[in-house]
Amino acid sequence: MYSLNVPVPGGVRRLASELHPRLTAFDTVRDRHTLVAKRLGDDSLDRHRERLRLPLRDVSPFEARVTGIDFFERPTKGSAPVVYLVVESPGLFALHDRLCEEFGSIDGLEGDDYVPHVTLARGGTLEDAEALAALDIDPVTWTVSTLDLWNGKFRESAATLRLR
Repeated sequence: MYSLNVPVPGGVRRLASELHPRLTAFDTVRDRHTLVAKRLGDDSLDRHRERLRLPLRDVSPFEARVTGIDFFERPTKGSAPVVYLVVESPGLFALHDRLCEEFGSIDGLEGDDYVPHVTLARGGTLEDAEALAALDIDPVTWTVSTLDLWNGKFRESAATLRLR
């Protein structure tokens, strides 16, 4: 399964690392932090690259910003709650919408249901999730100038695509 991901900058990884002691109460703590722009499916890497050429041809670099912590009380799949870093980015929403037009959307996860986020942890108590969501954090802002074709099977970037 491939997805198109926004690379997470060092500032976001540092923030996740600083929050780690507060995440140990959860069943699973993420050690790799990703930001999914669009899930793409099981086609080959070459096929995805070809299909992405047209929708990405005139996408310029855009700003993204982590602004806080929130949680999904009832995630679409997997254990709950899911605690995450909130990502605000009009450019990312525009990109996601464009990719949904090209590839379709997954009900409950994409289209109008899309919530850009960086997962920190899952499982555990609602009280722990609420306590984390109440924390104030310093925002992290960056410019997205590349996107990664992420290979979910191997949990690694298979290709990097530069925005123009």
